[in-house]
Amino acid sequence: MTAAGGAPATGVAAVVVTYHPGAEAPVLIEELARQCQWVIVVDNGSAPGELEPVRGACERAGARLVENGGNRGIAAAQNAGIAAARSLGARWVLLSDDDSVPGPGMVAQLVEAFAASARGRPAPVGAVGPLVGEERQGRDQLVYVARRWGPRRATAEELAQPYLSVAFLIASGCLISMEALDRVGLMNEGLFIDHVDLEWGLRARREGYELIVATGTAMAHSLGDEVVRIPGRRQPVHMHSPVRNYYLARNTLALIGSGLLPVAWRVGYLVWIAKYAAFNAIMAPPRAERARALAQGLLDGLRGRRGPRA
Repeated sequence: MTAAGGAPATGVAAVVVTYHPGAEAPVLIEELARQCQWVIVVDNGSAPGELEPVRGACERAGARLVENGGNRGIAAAQNAGIAAARSLGARWVLLSDDDSVPGPGMVAQLVEAFAASARGRPAPVGAVGPLVGEERQGRDQLVYVARRWGPRRATAEELAQPYLSVAFLIASGCLISMEALDRVGLMNEGLFIDHVDLEWGLRARREGYELIVATGTAMAHSLGDEVVRIPGRRQPVHMHSPVRNYYLARNTLALIGSGLLPVAWRVGYLVWIAKYAAFNAIMAPPRAERARALAQGLLDGLRGRRGPRA
């Protein structure tokens, strides 16, 4: 495999999901075309004017553009891209949001990490991701390891390991083997958005796969719409729109009832969703809109409703 400036990584298909993309999306597409054998862009219903720069980048980069014509959700878009990658004969799929920033040589480093991280491990490696970090306030690192009460942020000591086994991988920047996708299955389209990567990671771990972060390979990514600091809390809080409050509430209950979580993790997520709902409904404007979205999400979660918000 290649480092910065070399040939594209053989057998890797990048799947980029666009939704109202910004100016960084064309840059991302062209950069991934330099690093991957194939690039597949799946658009979830962006306006024609928003999509035109993406279309131009695809033409310049030789990427395939799949237009869904509407917002089918992140999981369905990823699955459409994975299907296209499989038809091309890809061995690995690199998932990417349209606002992530891969460093030079990132994809080749992740492919190399597949083999390097597997040495001496009893379980097969199903996916490898970079060290995902925020570039906004707090410069938070989005790496989650398994703890008693659920996934929690990795410590500095853990991040000092070259290859860290994690509870799940942030989807953007995640390199998944097609073999693992065949065995574990595709992304859960019923979730639509939020917890899709977590749910797939839980299924992968249940099937005996390890998920690895290559800590020496960095990627910038933004989680949520903004980041705020709360006095007395070490980690910043990622704020989401009210519609995302709905999906996070609903899908957290879906995970708790899925049978994928150990008992202690179910308790941990019940505590988390209670705190999350209270903070967003009481302290985060627009409070009334957030409270309605959270209430609907919790009710729909209890009813077992899936798919897009009604």
